[in-house]
Amino acid sequence: MSYTAEWKTHVYLFEEEHTTKVRIELDTGTTHLTGHGTARCNPTDKDVPEIGDELATARALENLALQLKRTAYGDMAAAGTAPRHAPLPAYDLG
Repeated sequence: MSYTAEWKTHVYLFEEEHTTKVRIELDTGTTHLTGHGTARCNPTDKDVPEIGDELATARALENLALQLKRTAYGDMAAAGTAPRHAPLPAYDLG
């Protein structure tokens, strides 16, 4: 069986006072998920916005991946094929 799909994502970055926040929106056509991540610059470190962007985005992607796994596991359970391992841990945004 062949199958092709296109999922759309949008990445939004916000920076204010040495804090970068990222929101990533995923639209699969049937499911809409939003991942969040935050990065804070230590006041004693050099302020390099690109590092905050990268770290906050990575954290938002991790958050989104965890939500997507939970969605998949819920769909598996609904189909009668629940996963055979422990539940996923809570995610810290930051």
